Amino acid sequence: MIEDRERKTGKELLMILIKAVIYLLLVYCYINKPQIYHDYPRLVRLTGGLMIFLGPSLAISIVRWVVIYWYIKKHKFKSNIKDNFILGINRIESILNTVFFMLALTSFWNVKLEELVFSISIVAAALAVTFKDYVANMINGLIIMFSDRLSLGDHIKIGDHEGKILDITLINMILQNEDSDMVIIPNSLAFSSVIVNQSKQNTKKLSIEFDMSLDNGYTPEFIENQLNKVIENYADNVVPGGLTVKTIAINKDVVIFKAMILLKRYDKVKEREIRRAINTSLIRLSAVLKTDTKTAPEAPLGTHSN
Repeated sequence: MIEDRERKTGKELLMILIKAVIYLLLVYCYINKPQIYHDYPRLVRLTGGLMIFLGPSLAISIVRWVVIYWYIKKHKFKSNIKDNFILGINRIESILNTVFFMLALTSFWNVKLEELVFSISIVAAALAVTFKDYVANMINGLIIMFSDRLSLGDHIKIGDHEGKILDITLINMILQNEDSDMVIIPNSLAFSSVIVNQSKQNTKKLSIEFDMSLDNGYTPEFIENQLNKVIENYADNVVPGGLTVKTIAINKDVVIFKAMILLKRYDKVKEREIRRAINTSLIRLSAVLKTDTKTAPEAPLGTHSN
């Protein structure tokens, strides 16, 4: 389940305040050592461990809140903005909290901090070599999060996959395609692939590749004129003069064409309607010759098209 990143400033400040109160209480008890500390010596180590974790965690939370507040004010965003920069800050906070939690565990055992750090360094190096693909995914994920080229909600195309960015984790990028399927792409693949960000463009390009029999004798200009009649019903969504038809290849029996339509904005519902209308028109054009094989190719088109 994708986490809800709508920022709630009031709750964030309340959590920071609660952390501060608990931390100050722990510091007071650790310094003054009430009678219960003498009765239960392990409480001293427990308090020390909590201080090791809660102190840095409190500082991280304050810095995070200040950075995000400054970022939102600078760019004049709404307080509930969903942004990959904020997502990256949240991921870094989680990583740092995990590190300080692991360090806090040293207080529960008689392990010297230097020895633990040395042991963790060796284990981390071994894990980095063994799981280098996961480490690369994490690093690439952080780079993508702090990049201004991609944002949550952008409609992008990576290779054969196209969809809306729903989430960027430390391992994967999650897209939602036109069929509402979740497409999970590793961050390393996304980082090293050519990405077309259609949301950053002023227009959205709709491409439809199709083939026509050579017996039809249709030219790109003729097909373009027929399709222009179809998109007249979608003038509010299509850029004026934004339809072009070009020849991709000429084979033994068929000609492969590509129709490209420039849309004014990204609208999944209207895009499906336009694509369906174009496909229907192309099917009818292909069927014309079958209904009257003795007539010249362009003659029936004039009589069948309105």
